[in-house]
Amino acid sequence: MPGPVILDLPGIEVSPEDKEILQHPLVGGVILFARNYESPTQIEFLCKKIRESRQAPLLIAVDQEGGRVQRFREGMTVLPAMGAIGSLFEKNPAMALEHAETCGWLMAAEILALGIDLSFAPVLDLNKQKNKVVADRSFHRNADIVIQLARKFIAGMREVGMAATGKHFPGHGDVVDDSHERLPIDQRDFVDIVKEDLKPFSLLIQEGINAIMPAHILFPKVDAEKPVGFSHYWLQDVLRKQLGFLGTIFSDDLNMIGAGSDDNYHQRAAAAIDAGCDFALICNNRKAALQILDRYQGSVKVGDQKFKSLQGKFSHNYTALKQSRVWREKNNLFLKIQEQL
Repeated sequence: MPGPVILDLPGIEVSPEDKEILQHPLVGGVILFARNYESPTQIEFLCKKIRESRQAPLLIAVDQEGGRVQRFREGMTVLPAMGAIGSLFEKNPAMALEHAETCGWLMAAEILALGIDLSFAPVLDLNKQKNKVVADRSFHRNADIVIQLARKFIAGMREVGMAATGKHFPGHGDVVDDSHERLPIDQRDFVDIVKEDLKPFSLLIQEGINAIMPAHILFPKVDAEKPVGFSHYWLQDVLRKQLGFLGTIFSDDLNMIGAGSDDNYHQRAAAAIDAGCDFALICNNRKAALQILDRYQGSVKVGDQKFKSLQGKFSHNYTALKQSRVWREKNNLFLKIQEQL
């Protein structure tokens, strides 16, 4: 079975160095970015070469949320920001719910057809008009509306065979700072977090969401020492025990400043996994990825059941998908509703 490290590639092909790295037993997956993408045909070929680079299985992932966080655009359905669907909900709830499901279906079907297992979606944060990183990546300010729209988006993903990942637990919307640049600090009491931000995570966990990605945020009144993604209390006591989550925990990118300010990336990976993360993501820093592979000394395997639950259910290549009746029907519905946004 694969190891716990998910890393990236620098270009549109698998280089000899990439191939050597992908064979490392700690590697469990690859996350792709816009720099890896030229066209559907090219990315299909890249995914094929990634999988051929090792005998053990691995996951291939991407952030294909929609809006400004959509890595693949040319030749793909260009999805709206989820906040646009939330705005539509205020005018026409039934249409917004249908659009959320259609967007989830199209996103997942197209990504799977490229040979990619999962997109890290949906965002379950609340848009409180405070955090520019969240902003319109969130469905809405209201937790109940986020729940309704995310549920439909996930239903669309599941219909075509993609696991859903809720992020950024327990909610990123109440801080101003960008965790890419500094560690955000949220001074609220736990009871206040439960009342609002935690609601989408709690309910969708009850409904069987496959994976959760914790935030790089410090909540001093909950755990004064550790940000969520490194906190045994948040990941074990709250997420696992109180909320009953049995699925996979992906760390957020360990290269973010919110994850640490020193160069001991192997210690960041160890701390995240020791706290309860199943996978540790390290992005946009090949030197850091190599350090983790060279110096990490912890567990090297991810549970078989968790891993299989994340593997994509591949049924089409991209050309066949775009020619299928169901894709044309979904695309026509998508275009019709997009006119209302």
